[in-house]
Order: sequence, then C-alpha cells, then structure tokens
Amino acid sequence: MLQMNHRLNFAFSVFFVLVVLSFLGLTRAGISQPVHGIAMYGEPALGPNYPHLPYVNPNAPKGGTMEYGFAGSFDSLNPWIVKGRAPWAIRSLVYEPLMGRNWDEPFSLYGLLAESIETSDERDWVEFTLREEAKFSNGNQVTVEDVIWSFETLGTKGHPRYRTAWNKIESITQTGERSVRIDFNVIDREIPLIVGLRPILPKSEWEGREFDQSSLELPIGSGPYILSEFETGRFLKFTRNPDYWGADLPFNKGRHNFDELIYEYYGDGGVVFEAFKAGEFSTFREYNSEKWDTLYNFPAVQDGDVVKSEIPNERPSGIRGFVFNTRKEKFQDWRVRDALIHAFNYEFINQTLEGGKPPRITSYFSNSELGMRTGHATGKVKDLLEPFQDQLLPGVLEGYVLPQSDGSEQNRRNIRTASQFLKEAGWTVDDAGVLRDKQNNVFEIDMVLVQGASEALAIANIYEQALQRLGIKLVITIIDSAQYRERTNSYDFDMAFYSRGMSLSPGNEQYLYWGKDGINTPGSRNWMGMDNPPAEEMIASMLRARDREDFVAAVRALDRILIAGRYVVPIWFTDVSRIAHKKELKYPDTLPIYGDWIGFQPDVWWYED
Repeated sequence: MLQMNHRLNFAFSVFFVLVVLSFLGLTRAGISQPVHGIAMYGEPALGPNYPHLPYVNPNAPKGGTMEYGFAGSFDSLNPWIVKGRAPWAIRSLVYEPLMGRNWDEPFSLYGLLAESIETSDERDWVEFTLREEAKFSNGNQVTVEDVIWSFETLGTKGHPRYRTAWNKIESITQTGERSVRIDFNVIDREIPLIVGLRPILPKSEWEGREFDQSSLELPIGSGPYILSEFETGRFLKFTRNPDYWGADLPFNKGRHNFDELIYEYYGDGGVVFEAFKAGEFSTFREYNSEKWDTLYNFPAVQDGDVVKSEIPNERPSGIRGFVFNTRKEKFQDWRVRDALIHAFNYEFINQTLEGGKPPRITSYFSNSELGMRTGHATGKVKDLLEPFQDQLLPGVLEGYVLPQSDGSEQNRRNIRTASQFLKEAGWTVDDAGVLRDKQNNVFEIDMVLVQGASEALAIANIYEQALQRLGIKLVITIIDSAQYRERTNSYDFDMAFYSRGMSLSPGNEQYLYWGKDGINTPGSRNWMGMDNPPAEEMIASMLRARDREDFVAAVRALDRILIAGRYVVPIWFTDVSRIAHKKELKYPDTLPIYGDWIGFQPDVWWYED
C-alpha cells in the first residue's frame, strides 16, 4: 500500500511539473495568438473584419492622373541608402512593409504583406505570417527568404535609420512555409511595430549588384505602382499595376485610385509655383499663409478650375527652423545658442513674411497632449528628470520659454540680453564692431540653404541684419540639392534649415534624431550633434512604458530637454495644410487625425470629372 502511494505521489508530481512547465511556456509567450493588427497601447481600433480604413472613400473611382511639381532633382532610384538622391515616392508607391499604418490612430498597424502578427505580452519577440497571395510586380511570390534578407541588408548596408532596430534583433528565423519569427535582445514595446513597418525587397533583384551603391536600375517591389518611365533629374511616371496582388484587401479599399502619378522636377521653388499657375501639374502645397491669402487669385482659381482646400490636423508641431551644429566649438556653450535665439526677432519676421498669422513652435511636441507644460516640472515628469538634475541645462526643470520681442525691427531688449549671454560665454565686441573670443577668433556663421528654399532665405536675410548688431557675420551659402545633401550628411555646416515631423506615438526614431550614435555617423538625422544622456534615458522610458500615462510623461520630459537645449531657432507651424488643386481631384470628407500627412495624398484621393 505504501509503495502504491509513492507511485501515486510520483505520478502526481510529474503531472504537476508538466502543468507548471506548460503554464510557464504559455506565460513566456504571453498566451499569444496570431491577430490581424497591433497597437502601441491597448487594442487597435479596427476589428478583424473591418471593411476599410475610416478616412477613405471605399467607392472612389479608379482612373485619371495626378501630377506633382517639385524643386530639386534626383540621381538615384535606390531610396534605401545614404548615397545618391532618390525620390521619396518610390518608397511608398513601389515597395510595401509587412504591416500598414492607420493614420487615424496614434500608432496602430494592420496586416499588409503579412496576414497576421503574433507577439508576447513582453513583446520580446514577434512572428509574422505572410499572405499566400503576396507577390512582387514581376510575379514572384514574396517569401520568408525575402523578408530575412531585407531585414539583414537594410540593417547592415542600408541608411543609418535602419540600424537602430537591427541592433535590437537577437535572431530572425523561418518558423514555417510563410512565417518568420524575430527575437529581440532588449525590452522595447515599440520594436515589434517598427519591424512591421520595414520595407520588404525582392532578394533576387539584387543578386550581382552592390546594395549600398547608388543605382538607376528600375525598382521592383510589391506595391500598387510600377515606375514605368523616368528621365534622370527631370521626371518620373508611376503606373498603377493592373495585377497588383493587394488591390482587394480591406486595408487598400478606396486607396491607390489614380492610373498614373507623375512627378516633375524644377530648378527653383518660384518656378514650381508659376508652372502650377500655368496648369503644368495638378496640385500644389502652400506653406506660407500670407501667400495663400494674396497670391491665389489667378484666373484658374477665379474660374473654379483650381480649388483651394484646407486640411486640418491634430498632430504635434514637430521642430522647424535653423539648427546649430554643436560639433562646432562656438556652439557648444548653451549661452551662445541662447544668445542667437534671443537675436532672432520672431515676432517681426512672422509679421513681415506671414502677416503674423501662424503660431510659433514652442516645443517639439506642441499642438498635442505630448507637449511639455509650462512652469516647473511636476508629477511623473519631475520624477523622471530629477535623477539627472546635475546634467540638465537651465530651464529643463524650471520651465523654458522662448524669448519674445516687442515686434519692432530693433528688438533692443533681446539684443541686450543676447550681448550679455555672449559676454558671459567669453565673446566681446572689438573697436571695429566685430565679435571675438579670447583667442581673437571672429564669430562667423556659415549657414547652408538648399537652392529654391525661398522662405528659409527670406527669414535668414532678416536674421542676418539682427546678428550684425551683435558683431556676428552670417554667411548664407545657397547650394544645389546634391551639394546640400552631401554637406548635411557630413555635417559640414554651422547652421542649416532643419525640419523634423513628430507623430502622436514617438518612439525609436527619437534615437535617430537625438541619439549620440548620430554624432559621427554620416547621414544621421542628428544634425545638431546632440549628446545628451538624460534625453536618451527619456526615450528609453517611453519605450518601456506600458500605459499611456507613463508614456506621455516620458515624452513631456524629453520635450523639456530638447527645447531647453537651445539646439534650434524655431519658427512657425501650422495646424492646417493648404493645398491648391485641380477641381477634378477629390478627397474624402472624413479626415485622419494626422491630416495631410503620409498616406493622405495621393493615397486616398481620386479623379472625378
């Protein structure tokens, strides 16, 4: 009897261990299952049987042509590398990622090339299952081999923006005929979404070719359009692929409606506008509110052949203005940067060029709940920042507010403040009115602007006069787009015009913008050469956050570090886009929260007589 009890106890123990191990296995996997979509926080807004995206016209007719005009040029058709100037449109028209983004949510993805996504509760791994019908435009099926090759190639030979995510990948393996699993080496709740947005390229098309070399080979992708014709530096024509594999997906219903998309390139921004007035292309974005009100009275507008549309948005302002390259010694003292911000007479410039209408960018995430709040840091924001208070610049914890002028051209009060900051930083004006440091070095700024940037040039010309009052010589160098790209990629400038858009769900891309890895890496987005450990810790806190409240606090803390860092002289932003277009071009009445952003034009527009 005793022996039987021992056997029963042993059997029960084995059973119990197996149950526990099974449970632990499920826990490690997060009791996961394949799903149609994923959100950064909570559940995606659209269910598994959603009929279409909320901001499309599902009954939009197919056909017609949309023509664009751009200032600049291109010399490459490979948009995935640093070398060359490739048109942005190739990325979204010719290629596709595993998942597609719904621009009416902060950050949610739905299956595109992948029919499903699966991840753990910790999001330390992710698995995608490809759609069986997914094909490239040459008819070849999209395979797991293509996926693995794309991730590795972009991560090791592609543009630096792909390396951050690649460095977080521990392994990538095929788990089935159409499934691939990616394991990560960090806890980063955004990373499964980031890899879901990686473009998938056909491995076979790159055999015998150097991926990291600029090329004019026609690109082959799985997207809705084919690049059917081009002339280097002059124009591109994209033709809707009649055999596009994904045309009937709910995600694509009401999208990709034009038969042709034509991109014409011009040498100057002013020439582009005149060409639009002459009817040479069909749509034009106006960034200047004063011009929108005064210059759009030409005959085509008066006759109703051209329509003026205003598209509101609820996205963050981002940052836009003149960036300081802190790799240069003269800009490493925050007091110097503060002085140059004081010298920038925003109120006078805004009134002169824009009629005083657009609001100023007051922080990198203004116009949204993510933006820093005025005054002293409180609550969770304060808790995140206080451990780094010895490394924080003045204004981070106390609150930083951009200087305001009285609107007069002289801007005397702020010029006096600027002079005091420069003096404290070791710069004084000599008898000839020239600002010099203790080693007798002259304070001279080389500002580079790209040819055709008429707005930036107009602002810089007024700024130049203000800097003269401080004894500073501003040299404005206007160069073509090829030289501009080369110089900004190698950080060969003192100041440059700078723009970074922000989403309602910032994440890993913030390392690309502000991370120390971009200080010496050519082609990074960290133009200011920012090296700020507290900022990187705030980004890490954003990525670790499991709820919206902690996430918002981390973004607001980062925002304080950025704006108080005095890295950029901010100008204005707009919460509405202004698009003039031919009357035959239509867009849906329901707009996404991001407004006129990625995925809006031409994606959801259509042609209608």
